[in-house]
Amino acid sequence: MDASIYKCPNCDAELVFDPQSQQVNCLYCRSTFTMEHIKELYGDIAPPTEPVQENKSPDDNDAHANLYHCSTCGADIIADADTTATFCYYCHNPVILAGRLTGDYKPSKIIGFQITREQAVNAFRNWCGSKKFIPSGFKSDRQLEKMTGLYVPFWVTNCRVRADYSAIGKKIRSWSSGSYRYTETSEYSVERCADIIAKGIPADGASKIEDLLMESIEPYDYSALKDFSMAYFSGFYADKYDVDKAGVFPRIRERANEAGKSVVRESVGGYSQLSVRNESYEVAKTDWQYIMLPVWFMTYQYNGKMYEFAINGQTGKLAGTPPLDKGKLLRFSALIFAAVAFMIFLGGQFFI
Repeated sequence: MDASIYKCPNCDAELVFDPQSQQVNCLYCRSTFTMEHIKELYGDIAPPTEPVQENKSPDDNDAHANLYHCSTCGADIIADADTTATFCYYCHNPVILAGRLTGDYKPSKIIGFQITREQAVNAFRNWCGSKKFIPSGFKSDRQLEKMTGLYVPFWVTNCRVRADYSAIGKKIRSWSSGSYRYTETSEYSVERCADIIAKGIPADGASKIEDLLMESIEPYDYSALKDFSMAYFSGFYADKYDVDKAGVFPRIRERANEAGKSVVRESVGGYSQLSVRNESYEVAKTDWQYIMLPVWFMTYQYNGKMYEFAINGQTGKLAGTPPLDKGKLLRFSALIFAAVAFMIFLGGQFFI
């Protein structure tokens, strides 16, 4: 397998994708190139630099770990079977593992990063600002260095949902006339049989990332989707999917059915009461698209538990569960208790 990097056509230094300009920049000679220019130069896949030795040993504990060679500094790079783009650990130059995204593993579309690393770090610091009982190490500079720009593989679907709904709807009105109070109840048969199209339902195809975390930073604006080019990976990390269509379909089906239910429920408003007799939803057809979406991602291990934090690399929406420093909480509680006890003591002295 070959390791590939994009080279500047002017000075032969490495190129890195810039989220702000949506272009590929050379950090050495400061040349900039549009994605169209990069496609003209390289096509969809960067040319291989030099052959890479893939070392396999029968004694390896992980048969899916591969060894790659950095063509810039000569260092060896270890990547698992799902990694498609990474950095050299030593010279920090971006390296793309060519051949990983061919065939079924090649996405059709991509949304490039629009949130810079600096913006992501500032958003994380602001998010931590209101949380008083998190460990100090969670927001330290050393921890923030681990924040990684990651292209996450997503399956995005358009689903046709067949809806079958029947209910008894009641409209109740009351009025007074003279000394009498009147109530009128009218009953209606409510029927809905429809084909509902639920568009753009996403499900991440990376088993290493918590599904709920990815759902929490939705939505993405699909109008920004571009034709896939590996140039977007330059300077970022990326995974290929390890959960296929069959694996994500239960999540897709659940979300599609919920979308169908929401449409039907909104269409039967206006009744004082509804007694549902039958309600069923079934996904009849699904159109699939495999795309890459940008995420700023960070993990933190605390007291034997792994905490994950993510920022939508397009919109800046963030999500995560912060760890709780019980020591800080106990010290704060003790301080409050001492203050209350002191005030009670002073109050007692005042009335003596």
